[in-house]
Amino acid sequence: MKYSCFDSCSRSPGRRRGRFLLVTATLAAVTLLGACSLAPPERAPALPLASGWKSAAPAGWVSTADHQSWQEGRWWTLFGDAALDALMPLIDVDNASVALAAANVAQAEALLRQAEAQRWPTLGAQAGTQRSGRPAHGSASLGLSASWAPDLWGRLADAARAQGAQLQASQADLAGARLAAQTSLAQAYFGLREADAELALLDEIITGYERAATITGNRYRAGIAAHTDLLQAQSTLDNARATRAGLQRNRASFEHAIAVLLGQPPARFTLAPAPWIDQVPTVPPELPASLLLRRPDVAAAERAVAAVNARIGVARAAWFPSLNLSASLGGGASGLSQLVSAPTLAWSLGAALAQTLFDAGARDAAIDQARAAHLAASAAYRQRALAAMGQVEDQLSALATLATQIGHVSAAAAAAAAAEQRIMNSYQAGLSAYTNVVSAQASTLGARRALLQLQLQRQQAALALIEALGGGWQAPWAAAGGAP
Repeated sequence: MKYSCFDSCSRSPGRRRGRFLLVTATLAAVTLLGACSLAPPERAPALPLASGWKSAAPAGWVSTADHQSWQEGRWWTLFGDAALDALMPLIDVDNASVALAAANVAQAEALLRQAEAQRWPTLGAQAGTQRSGRPAHGSASLGLSASWAPDLWGRLADAARAQGAQLQASQADLAGARLAAQTSLAQAYFGLREADAELALLDEIITGYERAATITGNRYRAGIAAHTDLLQAQSTLDNARATRAGLQRNRASFEHAIAVLLGQPPARFTLAPAPWIDQVPTVPPELPASLLLRRPDVAAAERAVAAVNARIGVARAAWFPSLNLSASLGGGASGLSQLVSAPTLAWSLGAALAQTLFDAGARDAAIDQARAAHLAASAAYRQRALAAMGQVEDQLSALATLATQIGHVSAAAAAAAAAEQRIMNSYQAGLSAYTNVVSAQASTLGARRALLQLQLQRQQAALALIEALGGGWQAPWAAAGGAP
C-alpha cells in the first residue's frame, strides 16, 4: 500500500504555502528520526581472559630502548640482526599475500563509501533537442530532478556501520597477513642462518676428520693400524661430507622461501652466508592476557561481531515504512531561447510513504538469520581468542623447556669434545681402538648439531610467541576505546 502527495505550479498560492510547511515539517521529523538505530547496543562478547599464564616465564623483557620498536610493530629488531632488519620492509613491497589483503581493504573502503552515499539525495539532469519535418520544426527540453529516501529508522546508517566494521576487519586481516609473512620470513631467515652455522661446524668437523684419516693412513702404511681403521676413518669422513651436502640443500630451500616471501624469483635472489645471531628476547614474568586482544585475527573476529550486530538493525528496519521525497524542475519549447523563459518552466514536489503489509514471515526470518549470524560470529570470536591463549601457553612452555635443554646439551657437547680429544690422543699412543675414536667423533658431532638445532627451536618459539601476541600491532579503533 502506498500513500503519496503531489504539488505543482497549478495549485493556488495559499495551498502551495500549506504544502511547503508540510514538507518542511516532514523534513524536520526525518532529520530527527534519521538518528535512530534499531540495532542492539554494540558490545564485544565476554572473553575468559586469565589474570596470568599457567606456564612460568623467565624474568626480564625487552629493554626500555626496545620497547618503542615493539609498540610500533617492529618486533624483529629485538633479535639484533641487521640483515633481517633490511629484509623485513620488503614484505610490504612485493609480497603477494599482503598485496591481496591490501586489495581487499581497498574494496571494503569502496563499499563503505557506497553505503554512506545511500544516505544522501541523488540529483539528475536531462536535456534534449529534436528537429523534424518540412518545413523544419524543432523542439528542446531541459529538466532537473532530485530524490531522497530519508533514513527514518536507521537502516542505512546501520548498513554503513556494518560495512565500516567490515572495513576494520579487512584492515585487521591485512595486519594479520603482514604479520604472518613477517614471521614466515624470520623463520626462513633463522633457518638459513642456522644452516650456515651447521655448515661452518661441518667444515670444521670435516677438517678434523681429514686430519684423522691422514693420521690413520700413515699409521696403516707404517703397519701400526689395521686396514679396518683406515676404512672406518674414510667412512666417517664421507658421511660427514654427505651430511654437509644435505645441509646445503636445506639452505637453498630456505633461500628460495625467502625469495618467494619477498615476491622475487628464487633464481635472482641470493643471500650470502653470514654468522648466525642466535639472540632471543626474553619474556616478561607478568605477561598481560589482554595483549591477545590486539592480535589481528582476534581483532578481525571482534569486528565481524560488530558487523553482524549492525545488520540486525538493518533487518529490524524492514518492519517500518519507507519515505521517498522527490522534486523536479523542467520545461519544453520550440527553441532554446524560449526554453529558459519563465512561462515554459514547471516544477513539482512529492512525497511517497510505502509499507509492506504481508510477506509470509520473510522479515521475521531475516531478523532471526541476523541474530543467528551474531551468535555464530560471537562463538567464532571466543574460539579464536581461546586458540590464541593456547598458542601463547604452548610457546611459553616451549621457551622454558628449551632453555633447560640448551643448558644440558651445551654441557654435553663440551664433555663430548673433551672426551674425543682424549680418545684420539690415546689412539695415537696405541692405547685405544679406532672404534672408540669413531664413537667419540659421532657423539661430539651429534651434540654440537643438537645444540645448534635447539637454539634454532628457541628462536622459532620466540617468533611464535611474538606472533601469538600480535607482534606489537594495535588496532587504531581499539586504541581509541572502541569502534566508530
